[in-house]
Amino acid sequence: MDILIRNDKNNPLLNRRELDFLVKYEGSTPSRNEVRNKLAAMFNAPFELIVIQRMQPIFGMQEAEGYAKLYAGEARMKELELEYVMQRNPVPVPAEEAEGEEGAAAE
Repeated sequence: MDILIRNDKNNPLLNRRELDFLVKYEGSTPSRNEVRNKLAAMFNAPFELIVIQRMQPIFGMQEAEGYAKLYAGEARMKELELEYVMQRNPVPVPAEEAEGEEGAAAE
């Protein structure tokens, strides 16, 4: 999977970077989390502060266009982002914590 950044705009008013990107891949369309991981590595940023607003595959091609936002801080991200967008971009829970939560719920 390769990501080409088409437009990288810094938005100081909202404390974020806005990224238009193109994902080139083989096989099935990569998940939002896979793309977020790759963007986090590219920009040396925390995975949790990247929000993918949209990602749309291009018909007949092994490519998808997308728009992501890279926030400077978690507080600003929670203040600005809509609930449905945050639900599409969950932070995965480590396996150890997930097991602990299930055990606590059973008691």
